[in-house]
Amino acid sequence: MFEKFEQVGVAHFDVKSQLPRWVYESAMRAAERGEKARRAVTNIDELKQRQRDIREGIECCVGGLPGSDTPLNPVITGTVQGNGFRVEKVIFEPRPHVYATANLYIPDNTTRPTGAVLLLCGHREQAKHCDEYQTVCHYLVHSGLVVLSLDPVGQGERFGFYDPIRKEAPMTSVTEHENVGRQCMPLGDSLARYMLHDAVRAIDYLSTRPEVDPKKIGVTGHSGGGTQTSLVMMYDERIAAAAPGGFIMNRPYFLLTGKAQDAEQKWPGFSALGFDHEDIVMAMAPRPVRILATTYDSVPIEGPRHTVSVNRRFWEMHGAGERLDIFEDENVHRFTVPLAKAAAEFFAKYLLGHPLPASVPETEIQLIPAEELKCTRSGQVIGELAFAKSTFVENTERLAEIEKARQSLSNSERKKRALDWLRNRVIANRPYCDLNPRPSGGGEVGSLWLIRSVWWSQPGLLNHGMQIFESKHSGRRLPVTIAVWDGGSSQLDAHAEWIEHTCSQDRIVLVLNPTGIGPLLPHLNSPTENAFKRFGMMDRFSDELMWLGDSMAALRTYDVLRAVEAVAGMKNVDSSDIQLYGSGRYAVYAGLAGLLDHRIQNVLMENRMNSLADWIREPFYNETDSLSYIIPGMLHYLDLTDADRWLEDEGRLGRAVSSSISEAERKIL
Repeated sequence: MFEKFEQVGVAHFDVKSQLPRWVYESAMRAAERGEKARRAVTNIDELKQRQRDIREGIECCVGGLPGSDTPLNPVITGTVQGNGFRVEKVIFEPRPHVYATANLYIPDNTTRPTGAVLLLCGHREQAKHCDEYQTVCHYLVHSGLVVLSLDPVGQGERFGFYDPIRKEAPMTSVTEHENVGRQCMPLGDSLARYMLHDAVRAIDYLSTRPEVDPKKIGVTGHSGGGTQTSLVMMYDERIAAAAPGGFIMNRPYFLLTGKAQDAEQKWPGFSALGFDHEDIVMAMAPRPVRILATTYDSVPIEGPRHTVSVNRRFWEMHGAGERLDIFEDENVHRFTVPLAKAAAEFFAKYLLGHPLPASVPETEIQLIPAEELKCTRSGQVIGELAFAKSTFVENTERLAEIEKARQSLSNSERKKRALDWLRNRVIANRPYCDLNPRPSGGGEVGSLWLIRSVWWSQPGLLNHGMQIFESKHSGRRLPVTIAVWDGGSSQLDAHAEWIEHTCSQDRIVLVLNPTGIGPLLPHLNSPTENAFKRFGMMDRFSDELMWLGDSMAALRTYDVLRAVEAVAGMKNVDSSDIQLYGSGRYAVYAGLAGLLDHRIQNVLMENRMNSLADWIREPFYNETDSLSYIIPGMLHYLDLTDADRWLEDEGRLGRAVSSSISEAERKIL
């Protein structure tokens, strides 16, 4: 019925370039603020203050860390003899009933406390057992270093969704990280919270070992392990030296790659605080740092080169400029043998005091079969160790704590607190601009007229709406229902029945295209690209908004508020009767906007998720476009059920949502 109008664009403006441009310019402004703040650091006292700010900032951005006062309960489940060293198979508890599996490499004839390195693994399913990371361990241990190689959550022996009966896991590595990582966000957390805490507790464990000098502990890792290394560099002052690989860059260079990031690489608000990768490195000054990089990496080599260059002066303030350097290998994204050798040389120098670079013959590197390195009998902690918790379980427990705290407040206190927070997230930091509305074409479908309009939601961001009404009402002022649904005006036919019915009630329907939706969808890289898939184009923009202290959900909720303002000024609209209709995933925007603007007389919602809490309790969900309904930290203040109740109390909830997540809703989500 409406098919010919579903693909109609917006005349006179290049709206398909506006979201990428707006995000990039916002990110560059944040980067410039960070550069200005770093340039202002001119002495050691100012440097120390910046370092304190970095530590506090990263802890805040990942949601704070769990306590480190619980017993580690370490267990050695076996020992394997290697070529010149032994490997102890270790299980410890960074948090109660959260079991971390690790291999501890100890050089033969270690008779006194010595230097140690924590190796944090990247995205390999076998993690500490895979050839890449085993090889690194061998070069380090042959240099005389004790090495603890740790399995991250979702990898190695820590598959969170492992089924011990079927002996298989439906999700591992990146997939599991993203699944549970997205569910961290409404709780105000990042998956980085758990990975950083695991590393901190691993350092706690190393510090208890008689073979280890607690003042000579270093950390290294590549890719996802480079991310974890970077987190530890910022947070844990006990680290004596660090060699992050395959991660250090800076945001301006990363934006040029057009890539999204993994869950543990999302630190909401970090850019908004004026921090960037330069600050990761700065946090270590004047302790030794060697950046490990490959020249053909997906991480642009210009990034680490720049970051090392601008940071050197902070080491020079301490008279230790030689302690910061970069080692490059002409290779692709991996912890290559040259990088492993460079790491071994670096740590031998600064943790062991070797006057000459460590040299290990290739024949000395004899990898151990992965089966022999397993810390558990089954190969997985889930199903073998009593009450073993996954990150999914930790999220649900964290949710219960947050819900209990929220519900301990009276309804009036909770509502005021929630609305203050929501206004701050949705409205407070957005520069206001005139709407400057204008028509952008039109047409007819049977007895219905369609008029397209555009207006400015924010400086640089046009929104678009399609008015639909019965032609017989031309020239009359009619009440309006603003419709917010997935796909906007590109999905008119899917909602044709509702459109016709609403128009038959002598109302105008305005189908809203908020930022990035319908004709405002940015240019695709290919005609077949799914812009909304995991790590797709829209995920990338959502990621960057979160780094900037914003979110796609908050931005689009603001778009709905601006649409209300736009229709209130339209000559054919009766502004005393403005309603919102939300359907599907994007109905969230209608509900939240309804709370913030009392010009909205009624809010009707269909096929919407019941609550974010229920979503977090669902282990298997459709990740497609799931970042679009997340405002980080929202559950500390309200859930969707709270919004529904408050709208209902005010007599403005037109239709109650279902009381649980139905199968139909799951398909939407």
